[in-house]
Amino acid sequence: MRVTRYRRTGLIALAAIAATGAVVAGPAAAAPLWPGGPDIPGVPSAVMPQPAPGSLPTDPNAKAPIPPANFAAPNITPGDGDTVGVAMPVIINFKDPVSDHATAEKAIRITSTNKVDGHFYWLSDKQVRWRPEQFWPAGTDVTVSAGGTDVAYHIGDALVATADDATETITVTRNGDVVKTMPTSMGKAGHETPNGTYIISEMNRKMIMDSATYGVPSTAAEGYRLEVEYASRMANNGIFLHAAPWSVAQQGVSDTSHGCLNVSTENAKWYFENAKKGDPVIVKNTNGGTFTGDGWSDWN
Repeated sequence: MRVTRYRRTGLIALAAIAATGAVVAGPAAAAPLWPGGPDIPGVPSAVMPQPAPGSLPTDPNAKAPIPPANFAAPNITPGDGDTVGVAMPVIINFKDPVSDHATAEKAIRITSTNKVDGHFYWLSDKQVRWRPEQFWPAGTDVTVSAGGTDVAYHIGDALVATADDATETITVTRNGDVVKTMPTSMGKAGHETPNGTYIISEMNRKMIMDSATYGVPSTAAEGYRLEVEYASRMANNGIFLHAAPWSVAQQGVSDTSHGCLNVSTENAKWYFENAKKGDPVIVKNTNGGTFTGDGWSDWN
């Protein structure tokens, strides 16, 4: 099934990169941290020698002031104290449009306990994102400072689901080890599920899926309106991994959905209870082209 209704609650933005490559030292009681963030041209790498037990790393730029921001205190996602998946981008939503992107980027600083390379990209003058070039290392702690807003959050286990249309199977790994395989039924002809890396952005214990939200009346031959369980949103355009007890006979055999990843109720419940916002779902070997331009196609 597919539904386009999208709830933005709790999904306002977090973004950042060290404009100076500087590292913000943690409190004295914190565990030893490794400086993070991407290398900045002309600034030495933030990677430091391993600190002595109980000490914190230092960096020549650690106390350098962040340049003045050309924006008011923004909203940042992930939020302070969150635990998210390894595919989660840093997102910043500004209260007013920002036309000078370069100046804004210099006023945003990110540090992490595992050094990563990454880049900024702007979805509009009111939203900038940053993501690492590869998935975040599991267990990374991230801090972001931007125009007076500060957050610190955690990257949890690397729970990666790969849906292969060649085998009609979803394989889930946790930190590299296979922990679950699930037969699936993906998008049928005319509704093929696009290939690419999706990001779980929302999880619903129950929800109504209504084809009218993307222009097909529920009374039409291809229409529907029904309640589904354990629906994990993969895309704003209405693609979910969800329970579909009506298609269990086709799961692992053929594609019958309108684009979603249909699995049994038992498997959807398992995924719902183990996954989290920011976990990646990789779809491959479909005839659906590539997933892009959705607002959550950051990895494509």
